[in-house]
Amino acid sequence: MMDRKKQLPFLLLMMFAIVFTSIGAVDLGRTPPPPPTVKVQLLAFNDFHGALEPPSGSAGRVTVALPSTTVDAGGVEYLAAHVKTHAAENPNTLLLGGGDLIGASPLISALFHEESTIEAMNLMGMDFSTVGNHEFDKGYMELLRLQQGGAHPDGDADGDPYYGADFQYLSSNIFIDSTGKRLFPAYKVVNFNGVRVGLIASTYEATPSIVTPAGVAGLEFKQEIAQINAAAKILKRMKVKTIVVLIHNGGAVPGTTYYNECAGLSGDILPILNGTDPEIDVFITGHTHGAYNCNINGRIVTGAMSSGRVLTDIDLTISRKTGNVIQAQAANHIVTRTVAKDADMTALVTKYKNLTAPIANEVVGSVTATITRTAGANGESPLGDVIADAQLADTTAEGAVIAFMNPGGIRADLTYAQSAANEGDGNVTYGEAFTVQPFYNYLTTIDLKGSDIKAVLEQQFDNPAAGQMRVLQISNGFTYTWSASAAKGSKVSNMALGGVPIDLDATYRVTCNNFLASGGDNFTAFTAGTNLVYGRFDIDAFADYLADNSPVAPPAADRITTVP
Repeated sequence: MMDRKKQLPFLLLMMFAIVFTSIGAVDLGRTPPPPPTVKVQLLAFNDFHGALEPPSGSAGRVTVALPSTTVDAGGVEYLAAHVKTHAAENPNTLLLGGGDLIGASPLISALFHEESTIEAMNLMGMDFSTVGNHEFDKGYMELLRLQQGGAHPDGDADGDPYYGADFQYLSSNIFIDSTGKRLFPAYKVVNFNGVRVGLIASTYEATPSIVTPAGVAGLEFKQEIAQINAAAKILKRMKVKTIVVLIHNGGAVPGTTYYNECAGLSGDILPILNGTDPEIDVFITGHTHGAYNCNINGRIVTGAMSSGRVLTDIDLTISRKTGNVIQAQAANHIVTRTVAKDADMTALVTKYKNLTAPIANEVVGSVTATITRTAGANGESPLGDVIADAQLADTTAEGAVIAFMNPGGIRADLTYAQSAANEGDGNVTYGEAFTVQPFYNYLTTIDLKGSDIKAVLEQQFDNPAAGQMRVLQISNGFTYTWSASAAKGSKVSNMALGGVPIDLDATYRVTCNNFLASGGDNFTAFTAGTNLVYGRFDIDAFADYLADNSPVAPPAADRITTVP
């Protein structure tokens, strides 16, 4: 047994040991300092166009090997599944839209005033989107309704109240004439664990020229670069150092460039990149339906095709100290259909498919082979010819002798293979026909002089986008020649109707849609038309033509002749 005199120092030592051990334990339990960086993930897609169901034909495939190896892609049930998988990798994730989420949509979205697509975006967790030109297909007041909620003037098509978009539309360059205020906020700032990411949005400046003028009446679309830079200046004053631009404008790449590459990028996006604040880190683009993944002067520039076929994943490593991006990488991923469908999205799609089915699945005609919208070297497509013929046939009672169709209004091929409705190969459902012509434009018959018709055709070549074809599709019996090398204003010659030369001083009854008649796509020469008569919806004329002329074979697309 230890002596009591020796026991005391021992006990004191033990007490000190306990105290210091306790202090050490407290130190070890202290919250560690935050890491020096924060990782942020941006998931993005653009030009969805209400593609809730998997798109068919070439619009539902992505090329993975040249010349023609493709994989099936798209469909919101698969897109949502891919989004969930990627979002699970990082809690600091934003889901972003590059515009045209709605508009030019299949019946499953259009029949419900695009509410079904907005609900799908809500369900997927969309955070922010820029405004595309097709968001104005039904006018800006309708777009505001879709943002804010409330019943459509025609009522709730699905029988349920509509509560609006859970995500926020943004655009820096759209202003209301009467107030001088922006239609939507120019930017937003999101805080991730102490670092801030600024989002600036921009809309295609020339939108008023490519939508029905009534849809944007009262709005001003200001220059993109200036408004992006103005917003960037504000963000920098707020000490926001990481800046992302969502822009509904973009570029194009050659057909030899894969969906995750950048070789040969051209188009409007390049001068925008050159003219905007160099401290902008990322450009998420849209409008052109191009798929590309670029690093241009240290900035990420991406495009994700269309119809939900590609999902862009951008990973940013941001310094907590400076707020700057210190590392960035991006990848475009194909939205394959080999993954399990998202169950919640399947429930939503099923609801709207069942409501749409009685109309969509009705067989209206048949084709002998796929009739494609792809134009030849002359600018003419087989499907364009069929549609122009349909519009002429529907308005002969109004005296029409020529019909014109804008190629941008033809949104899909008319495929021979059966659709998801299982109608049988060769049969065409109303839903398939609607997907081809989804705008509910009115046929419009007008008087034009021969000189006005020539002016219309010359405007085909006044396109500011280099290399873009916007040759109007023409009805049977009308022919002409155009020369690529001739001077602007003198490219068109040999106009004839039924083999008889067009008289520049004579008057002809001409049919087009109300979009063209009001000067859409910069075809202002149509506005010289007089004796205007509105007819039926273009889709109804198209469906009736298929019914009356089936089986329809692809025409030769040889009504337009080209010379050097």
